[in-house]
Amino acid sequence: MKKVLIANRGEIAVRVIRACAEAGYGSVAVYADQDADALHVRLADEAVGLDGSTAADTYLSIAALLRAAADSGADAVHPGYGFLSESADFARAVEGAGLVWIGPAPDSIDALGDKMTARRIAQRVNAPLAAGTDQPLEGPAEAVAFAEEHGLPIAIKAAFGGGGRGLKVVRELSEVAEAFDAATREAIVAFGRGECFVERFLESPRHIEVQVLGDGQGEIVVVGDRDCSMQRRNQKLIEEAPAPGLTVEQRSEIHDAARRICAEVSYRGAGTVEFLLAADGTISFLEVNTRLQVEHPVTEEVTGVDLVREQFRIAFGDGLSFRDTPEPAGHAFEFRINAEDPGRGFLPSPGLVESLRIPGGPGVRWDSGIEAGDAVQPAFDSMIAKLIVHADSRDAALIRARRALRELSVEGPATVIPFDRLAVDEPEFQTSTFAVHTQWIESTLLPRLEPQLRPAPVEDAALQRFPVEIDGRRVMLGVPAALLRGLGSSTVQADAPASADPAELRAPAPGTLVRWLVDDGASVAAGDAVAVLDAMKMETQVTAHRAGALVHGAEAGAAVAADAVIGRIG
Repeated sequence: MKKVLIANRGEIAVRVIRACAEAGYGSVAVYADQDADALHVRLADEAVGLDGSTAADTYLSIAALLRAAADSGADAVHPGYGFLSESADFARAVEGAGLVWIGPAPDSIDALGDKMTARRIAQRVNAPLAAGTDQPLEGPAEAVAFAEEHGLPIAIKAAFGGGGRGLKVVRELSEVAEAFDAATREAIVAFGRGECFVERFLESPRHIEVQVLGDGQGEIVVVGDRDCSMQRRNQKLIEEAPAPGLTVEQRSEIHDAARRICAEVSYRGAGTVEFLLAADGTISFLEVNTRLQVEHPVTEEVTGVDLVREQFRIAFGDGLSFRDTPEPAGHAFEFRINAEDPGRGFLPSPGLVESLRIPGGPGVRWDSGIEAGDAVQPAFDSMIAKLIVHADSRDAALIRARRALRELSVEGPATVIPFDRLAVDEPEFQTSTFAVHTQWIESTLLPRLEPQLRPAPVEDAALQRFPVEIDGRRVMLGVPAALLRGLGSSTVQADAPASADPAELRAPAPGTLVRWLVDDGASVAAGDAVAVLDAMKMETQVTAHRAGALVHGAEAGAAVAADAVIGRIG
């Protein structure tokens, strides 16, 4: 029997573990300290600790993951999404260790993961493409020259990034140079590389993507398309399939372009080709994600294709189980149930999930890595689960979504559920012409959302390790620090504590202080952005709560708790 190590955590690890069970494969989970009792660990056939509590030491450590694969006797590695799923270095290391990599060939990841190389491939196969550069910008002057030639607005983007990080949209020529510098800084912090390129920014665009499967020999099958325009901070919240409101010609154009782009690199496995569709009908290739997407279930629901099982078939040499694009049956929505507070600008809200009521009934699917009693960990992303609904038509799916969202209840962390309930009743979202776009949430819904209670901080989940002897063999025993102290996790919700000193500047969420935006000792006005916090894979600006002179109280790179004092404004 084949044994698959899942180099990931949370919902996607659970998804792959279940697919392994149905395919007759053994599953091996890996875990950071705080995930020692996580759902994916409980469900897997085996679990191997990665001896650490940060992403860098665990889910991003190639050496630690390969050791876990060797120790467990795994035959293959599935990377899930996020973390190392689009790392060509990890793919090469897995294959170099004699294991099967359940994903695209490393050369394909290299070619399509570099946005500028991907643009050149798109140009070569005549895919629709907005004006832009296909080489890294040498400096801000080149960005200014591009804006002068092609007009504003423009988008300056990190070449090796994603998720909206290292992306700056510029509408004034005087701001281009500073935007280039800011995008470069963000790219270095987020991705370790600062190369950026520039392209014409399409106003009020929709985000359309095409799901593909490739056999690695040049055959590419388009499985379907999705709309992912419901985003905040350029990160998706609600997705649906098939993409509504496309003409036959538009759907054919993006399907054919996706097929040509992937065939050009003999793509292997599951991948997603993304496009922007502007309000004026302009279609432009955006990027290729060389992995399974978070939103893959909506395509599965309308096509009946199990994309993870197809990944297994391709990786293990069995080939694709079908050759033609399936005709979509009905319509599906996916709602990412994140521990974020929409009323506070979608601020991350880690905490203990005290109770959880999961909706059910026909056409309702719940994909989650968390159960009641588990904690949403501040060190990782904010997603609790994905609620997927499917029905015979888009209107019927919306009705079913409203019903499921009414049934859904999460007690503990603040969540996006109030936003979801509001969104499905909005006329722009309900209409068959689909009038939303990628900035619609911030421009239309965000001002109407109320803040929620903030959860108590998550108890430190790091393990303390002790050498013990079992049957004459020395092993390391990991014990939760809280257990040693005789303490459990607090389950009491509370708003931010009142500051004893009104001058104190506090962190709005747990995370890492990425950088200060204002020099130590400089004067600031109330509402000025003064620092950037990396909280649960999202950058959050810290704003001044009052006017005065700012005194730094924490260094860039420091880990801070929610409401921790990071400075003073006197």
